[in-house]
Amino acid sequence: MTKAKKYWKGLSELTNDPAIDSLKHNEFPENLPIDKFLGNENLSETNTGRRDFLKFLGFTTAAATLASCETPVNKSIPYLIKPEEIIPGVANWYASTYYDGNDFSNILVKTREGRPIFIKGNELANSAPNSRVIASVLSLYDSNRLKGPYKNGKPSSWDTIDSEIKQKLSEINTEVVLLTNSIISPTTNDIIQSFIKKYNVRHVQYDAISYDGMLNANFASFGIRALPTYFLDKADVIVSFGADFLNSWLNVDFEREYVSNRNPKSGKMSRHFQIESNLSLSGSNADVRIAVKPSEQLSLIENLYETLKGKSSPDKRIYQLVKELKSAKGRSLVISGSNNTNVQIMINGINNLLNNYGSTLDIENPCYLKKGNEKDLIDLISDMKSGKVGSLIMHGINPAYTLPKSFDFVSALKKVKLTVSTSLHMDETASLVDYVCPQRHNLESWGDANVFHNKGALIQPTIQPLFNSRQFQDSLLVWSSISDDYYSLLKNYWSKKTSWNKALHDGVFEFKQTDNEITKFKAKIVSIKTDSSGIELKLYQSTALGDGSQANNPWLQELPDPVTRACWDNYLTISLETARNLGLSNWNVSNGALNGDVVNLTVGKNTIKNVPVLIQPGQANNSVGLAYGYGREKSGKAGDGVGVNAFIFGFENTFSNVEISKSEGEHEFASVQLHHTMMGRDMVKETTLSDFIKDPKSGNPDVKFATHIGDVLAQDISLYEKHDLENGHFWNLSIDLTACIGCGSCVIACHAENNVPVVGKEEMRKSRDMHWLRIDRYYSSDMTEEIAEEKGMGAISKYKAMEVPSKNPEVAFQPVMCQHCNHAPCENVCPVAATTHSNEGLNQMTYNRCVGTRYCANNCPYKVRRFNWFQYSDNDQFDFNMNDDLGKMVLNPDVVVRSRGVMEKCSMCIQSIQKMKLDAKKAGRKITNEEANASCACSASCPTGAMVFGDANDKTHDVNKLREDDRQYYLLEEINTAPSVFYQTKIRNKKES
Repeated sequence: MTKAKKYWKGLSELTNDPAIDSLKHNEFPENLPIDKFLGNENLSETNTGRRDFLKFLGFTTAAATLASCETPVNKSIPYLIKPEEIIPGVANWYASTYYDGNDFSNILVKTREGRPIFIKGNELANSAPNSRVIASVLSLYDSNRLKGPYKNGKPSSWDTIDSEIKQKLSEINTEVVLLTNSIISPTTNDIIQSFIKKYNVRHVQYDAISYDGMLNANFASFGIRALPTYFLDKADVIVSFGADFLNSWLNVDFEREYVSNRNPKSGKMSRHFQIESNLSLSGSNADVRIAVKPSEQLSLIENLYETLKGKSSPDKRIYQLVKELKSAKGRSLVISGSNNTNVQIMINGINNLLNNYGSTLDIENPCYLKKGNEKDLIDLISDMKSGKVGSLIMHGINPAYTLPKSFDFVSALKKVKLTVSTSLHMDETASLVDYVCPQRHNLESWGDANVFHNKGALIQPTIQPLFNSRQFQDSLLVWSSISDDYYSLLKNYWSKKTSWNKALHDGVFEFKQTDNEITKFKAKIVSIKTDSSGIELKLYQSTALGDGSQANNPWLQELPDPVTRACWDNYLTISLETARNLGLSNWNVSNGALNGDVVNLTVGKNTIKNVPVLIQPGQANNSVGLAYGYGREKSGKAGDGVGVNAFIFGFENTFSNVEISKSEGEHEFASVQLHHTMMGRDMVKETTLSDFIKDPKSGNPDVKFATHIGDVLAQDISLYEKHDLENGHFWNLSIDLTACIGCGSCVIACHAENNVPVVGKEEMRKSRDMHWLRIDRYYSSDMTEEIAEEKGMGAISKYKAMEVPSKNPEVAFQPVMCQHCNHAPCENVCPVAATTHSNEGLNQMTYNRCVGTRYCANNCPYKVRRFNWFQYSDNDQFDFNMNDDLGKMVLNPDVVVRSRGVMEKCSMCIQSIQKMKLDAKKAGRKITNEEANASCACSASCPTGAMVFGDANDKTHDVNKLREDDRQYYLLEEINTAPSVFYQTKIRNKKES
């Protein structure tokens, strides 16, 4: 019998060593350090050896499979009983109203599975929320919000706090004071009246940004302490003395009215004159801008009044202005941003002389948005100091931060026996009081608003309260021993005046109010005393932070200022000439970032140290500007220690005899646009109204190139095969540069809709911003091609001179996002086909295919692609909203959160386009123009309608008509990338003086 031979490879196999058995099945039996290697994002710091690395690299697939086996399991729990109004994956929209004491807007709130994630304007109210209102959805998920009531700085219960407050209110013999922001809610006023009767309460209202001068002037002029209702769409001539009405003045939606009367196709545009010190958003859009110190503004106002009365000759600076106002009586409007009562009375007198009341402004049907009274507040602080106030309840305000000389208030607060705050946060004031009874966020609340005469609005909650908070109204009801809840009172009140269900559905309604008794203009006008000596200071609200109540909102902190293009800061704006006289400068460091000097700023006895200086073209000489809203100390992780507090100087917004002294050190700015002008490039095409009327293609000549067959349009010269864009949808976006005011609402809307990460000041400073949409701002330069040619200047010296802005430059804003080129340079160079073209004219990104070579960014002529240098979510280095579970609730579930190492960019909100197409398909209809325009976050949020989105192949869509308009042009059309985004030339209403 033959025996089978036995072979072995070594003695260890012959002796049945167990290690050999492992080798038979695994070439590398030792454990590879996969966890250690994969878990370390910084490969330079890993201690993985070279041999281990090569082993790992050789077994990529196996290692990845092994790593994937350890992915944590996320369990999904279905509804036990599904709410009727919630369908998973389908958004709900609710009509509501936003009011925080500073900003007001009628809004629509988008929710997903019960989470508010997006805010836009309510078309029924013709509303256009600003960037702060849109960003407020993120403030709902602020991890710094109070989770429940506090007593003496420690968590407590509502029962304990209510019983103690009621007991103390009953026992205190001295006065009880309720200090609030302007109350615009009729039902809240009723509840306050009940509270006043129970405890003999004094109610004091004040606004962080004071409009006391206007209110007192209107009371003196017409017998009513309210603001007029303005109609900018009826004004053919608008004259503003320092009122930035396109930004934050009065915080009413003026943008749509303003732009509606500036449509060049109608053959006429309103004339806008802006006389101001700081270069504002309104000044940037004006047809004529006059840069003067604040004191000179007052002199010009008085000269205007005297000239209209025939007692004086017009100052040469306002000669043209006076001429046009006289020819537009009853169709003009004169406003001022001053908080001086005498100045505002004179403004009323000017409008009265021009017959503007009843046409462009209405005092009989006023606006009730601002009600603050400085005298009442000053008297209150005096009474607190003298011990006359025994109880102080504060709502909707933060006086320890916003009051001038707030240390007086803080010291007086210590003499009050019972102090209560309803703040959402443990802010500068709440941290000083006995009891903090946290109010609910606007999106968690019921309420109402009566901002305009005979017009009402409802606030409804769009999410269950996230924390153990309670509405201010319910707190007053409990302390007044009234058993009703606020919702029942609200519903009963309005059910008697209108249809409750319809009002709740629409968000707005009309009702009959008692007519106001208005007298004819009767105020005595006195001469305005001015002190024009020395440097003067003008305080203003920034587009991003306003009054600073949302300072802890990282979206707003990272929103670049439309004029300066800087973020995460406030700073002293100063003209180049004044800066040189004071020995101050800005400069760029080696990596291109902007640095500047810092100064000590003194007004009277108040000094702010280490204020950064930013040289600003257009700033009036011998004047400086500083924004409110910064310098917070107890706002939260995003807002604390950012900038300086401008509220300390006083209720006025202008100050003379300002002292500026240079201090040690330098400041690092986060500025996202370091070039100022277009340097002769044809980026923003523009013309004047008169030239446009003569030739609709004025300012927009055809771009042609010489070829062997003659001059040919740039769009007809291409190496690309032509896409079939005539069949099916062809999505296009039109941007009207005449209507774009640069407000930035579209930037915040894009952030919210597309989960754009916040990267912080350091990354912004390195030009690593992640904004999918930017708004470039260009100044005019005194140097032109013609002048350079006359002087025989070389190319280098010519372009260097062109980059210097004019002292009082004209300004143009240009929104730029991915242009969705149909001859896309990015698509040619991607080695893994991560960026591809759709058959609907969109440039698409496949994130999980992208390997981050950045070839596409290098090849993009518009520089709109963003690279994820870091993992911005779940990363302690970027501790913003994507780093905690609460902040992540704002994320749109229809849009993926991009990972580190990939390119990202504008997608034209493809998730909304797909939903829109499915909805239309299910209904068996075509996509309408309205739903197409509302599907893109930027076009849906644009307050002026400058952005229009739709199907260029559908003749019923506005974008189809705009694409054939004579004003239409493409950005850098000479390179023929054939974008799906196009622009309309900017038209300025300029006239010969």
